[in-house]
Amino acid sequence: MSKGQALFRLALLALFLACGLPAIAEDAQKEKLDRQYQSAVADFQAGRYAQAADQLEKLLPYAPQSYEIHELLGIVYAALSQDAKAIDHLKIAVQIKPESAEARTNLGASLVHAGKADLAGEQFRKALSLEPRSYDANHNLGEFYIQTGKVAEAQPFLEQAEQANPGSYDNGYDLAMADFLLGRRDTARQVIADLIKVKDTGELHNLLGQIDEKDGKYVEAANDFEAAAHLDPSEDNIFDWGSEMLLHRTYEPAIAIFQQGAQRFPKSPRIFIGLGLAYYSRGKYDDAIKALITAADLNPSDPRCYVFLSKAYNSSPLQAEEVIERFRRYAELQPGNALAQYYYAISLWKGKRVEDSRIDLTTVESLLQKSIALDDSLAEAHVQLGNLYADQHQYEKSIPQYERALALDPNLSDAHYRLGTDYVHVGNKESAQKEFAVYQKLRAEHLAEVEKERAEVQQFVYSEKGSAPSKP
Repeated sequence: MSKGQALFRLALLALFLACGLPAIAEDAQKEKLDRQYQSAVADFQAGRYAQAADQLEKLLPYAPQSYEIHELLGIVYAALSQDAKAIDHLKIAVQIKPESAEARTNLGASLVHAGKADLAGEQFRKALSLEPRSYDANHNLGEFYIQTGKVAEAQPFLEQAEQANPGSYDNGYDLAMADFLLGRRDTARQVIADLIKVKDTGELHNLLGQIDEKDGKYVEAANDFEAAAHLDPSEDNIFDWGSEMLLHRTYEPAIAIFQQGAQRFPKSPRIFIGLGLAYYSRGKYDDAIKALITAADLNPSDPRCYVFLSKAYNSSPLQAEEVIERFRRYAELQPGNALAQYYYAISLWKGKRVEDSRIDLTTVESLLQKSIALDDSLAEAHVQLGNLYADQHQYEKSIPQYERALALDPNLSDAHYRLGTDYVHVGNKESAQKEFAVYQKLRAEHLAEVEKERAEVQQFVYSEKGSAPSKP
């Protein structure tokens, strides 16, 4: 039930006051209590919830069985986020008027807020049985199913509510979302087209963009997301617009969009990760590192920015100290995270080599060994530990590391090359030739590596959007 609906019903409650308080006092007392009740309603409508609750609590001893007082008091406590008190009073209201669909609906809404979904569902279903053609009863039950992830169950009730009130924006949006999630994209488009005539909003264009994206209409999707961002320049809409450009490799527009987003939302880690990815994809590695460092500082425990920071750092070593510091912090924050230890090791090793200073190889080796101990399936850690040993001509140690890495991922072209080189050093020329042949084949098929990076970008974007679209 929307706040507007609640206020409309509260206006009606005042009309019932004469029925709710007729036997509690003589005329003078009744008039005083009536004024007090009206004052409580006014306080609620003005958002003065604590004052409204205080006045209603004082009224309650004079009319302990007043449906109107218990109902309003429950709504007031719900507005104050005092769920237990709200539920207590709304339960009494239901007991007083068990055939009131409105009472059932309000109780159901409070139960949802309190995390008691099963009990809430019972109340919403009871409200519908009392008023099967009611817009409110159908919409509230449909929205309840949406919120509990039961989209298929929600759709018929939302459709029934749409028939009862075709002009309702909230129900129309929920119905379009349900149709989209159920794969009924053409139906969802039509619902949105009708709804835009009623109220043209950013969230409708955003949803339309998601539908077009699913249908492979990428130009239309980009236009939809742009329209959404112009109508409502929220963080979600700007991120979705920039992400659409990023996913389809229009990098300069993506950079411009994420730059706008960074100015508007300077505390958003995902905006800065998006900006860093756009810079990286465009080959602007120094700018990418700066953006990703900002993202890491905004949310030091988010693993995603470190994945891309590591990639950008591989292409640009100019900010070594700052990058090393972020990976060191991440490793300390996540001592049981294999990738955190791996990133720190590689950043330290690469950074010190660039500075041409003494490298603490013992620390690098220890970090790589720790990473493997935490997760032996991390092929990249085996490759780098192999590289460390090979650089020191410890081929008896490097070869097993490369072999393990290739057992985990046979498509690591560099591992094949390094293993072949080590075989040459130990005199195993036949095995070396085989590894070099595989290396040449994989290098000719280098698109697999490009697609892997693209998949990582997609994973970040879709994880930020969520596995299913949601209403902002």
